[in-house]
Amino acid sequence: MICVLTGGTGGAKFVDGLRQVIPPEEITLIVNTGDDLLWWGLYVSPDIDSITYVLSGLLSRERGWGVKGDTFLCLQAMGQLGEPTWFHTGDRDLAMHLLRSRLLAEGKTLSDATTMICDKLGVKARILPMSDSRVETRVDTPSGELSFEEYFVQRWYQDPVNSVRFAGASDAEPAPGVLEAILSADAVLIAPSNPITSIGPILSVPGVREALRGARGKVAAVSPIVGNAAVAGPAGILMTAQGLPCSIAGVAKAYEDFLDLLICDTRDARAADALRANGLRVQCAQTIMRSAEDKTALARTVLSYALGGLLADEPNSEKPLSGLPAVPAAADQP
Repeated sequence: MICVLTGGTGGAKFVDGLRQVIPPEEITLIVNTGDDLLWWGLYVSPDIDSITYVLSGLLSRERGWGVKGDTFLCLQAMGQLGEPTWFHTGDRDLAMHLLRSRLLAEGKTLSDATTMICDKLGVKARILPMSDSRVETRVDTPSGELSFEEYFVQRWYQDPVNSVRFAGASDAEPAPGVLEAILSADAVLIAPSNPITSIGPILSVPGVREALRGARGKVAAVSPIVGNAAVAGPAGILMTAQGLPCSIAGVAKAYEDFLDLLICDTRDARAADALRANGLRVQCAQTIMRSAEDKTALARTVLSYALGGLLADEPNSEKPLSGLPAVPAAADQP
C-alpha cells in the first residue's frame, strides 16, 4: 500500500503516472483542502476535484484542471448577471460542486462526500481530504490578506508575499483514515507539489507530522524545484516568504523532521551532493513531466527508490519493483 500527500497540478501529474504503475486500489491519497472555497454558494475543493478527475479519466489535460471538453455557458450567464467570474468553473465541473454542496448540507462530512462521489465515478483509489475541519490557506500581502485562490487565480500571484498561514489548523483534526494510512503504508510519497500551499496545509493539521515521523515505510519527497526556480507556479516565491531558500535544500528543510529520501532533478546533481554531505539520502532523476511517458517513468523511479528496489530498465518495462507486481502501463482513457 502506497500513501501519497498531494495537491496542485504537479501532484495531479504525479498521481496520473502512479496509477499507470500500480493498481489504484493500492493507493491512498491525502489531499490538500487549504484551497477550498465557497463559489456562488457552492463548496469547491480544487485539489480533491483534480485528483478525482485524474483517476476517473475526466481531467482536462490541456488545462491541467477541470473536466475535459467542458463548456462554460453558466460562467458566461453569471457574468451577464454581474456575478464574479474570475474562478473559471465549467458546466460539468459545476455538477461536482452541486453534488458535494448538497451532501454537505445534508450533514455528510467532506470525507463522506468525497467517498460517495468517487464511488459514482468509479475511482478505485482511496481519496482522503486532509481534514473534515475547515483549514484555509491565507496569503498575507501588502494589499491585505488573501485566500489562496484569490492570490493564485484572481490576481495571478503577482502580489509580493509577506507570509502564509493556515487559518483553523490548530483546531482541526485529521480526517478519518489519514493517520492510519501514513503509519501503515509501505511507502509515503510526497508529490512534487508546492511545499508551502499544497503540502504545508496537510502538515499543519495536528498529528500529521507526528505520523510521518513514525511511519513504518520510508517517506520520500519529489522536489518541485529545479535549480533555483519552481517548475511551475509560485512555490519559489512562497518558500522565500516562509524563510526557505528556493532550492532542493529548501524543500529538504520544509520536510526535515520526517524525510528519509529526496528525489530531485538530474540538473541538481551538485546540490544533491551537498545535501548528501549533510546526511540526507538524495537521488536524482528526470522530474519534469511533459508527457504521459514522463509521468509513468517518474512514478516508477520514485517507487523503486522508496521501496528499495532496482529501477526498471525502461519506463514501460514490466520488470517488477521491489514488493510490487509488474503492471503494464494503462492507455490514457478517452
